[in-house]
Amino acid sequence: MSRRCELTGKAVMTGNNVSHANNKTRRRFLPNLVNVTLMSDALNQRIRLRVAAAALRTVEHRGGLDAFLQKAKEGDLSPKATLLRRQVMKKLAENAAA
Repeated sequence: MSRRCELTGKAVMTGNNVSHANNKTRRRFLPNLVNVTLMSDALNQRIRLRVAAAALRTVEHRGGLDAFLQKAKEGDLSPKATLLRRQVMKKLAENAAA
């Protein structure tokens, strides 16, 4: 399993540890990933995702998972989240037409 947020695409970054003597050694900056279960109001079901803690704040700020997926770019989403986005958009279009 890759260390990548399924919603925002945030992944591992690399950089340097810099000592007081200015010695540089390579290091990795890992994203703060957590396993969460989010509720989709449009689909009326729970979805388990592995997302960054910052992404959870963004989901809440935008008003839930459905609102987040509507604004998200498909390039940033994982294949699972892309499929979910398409299902949500289809369901919302059906509800708007009815």
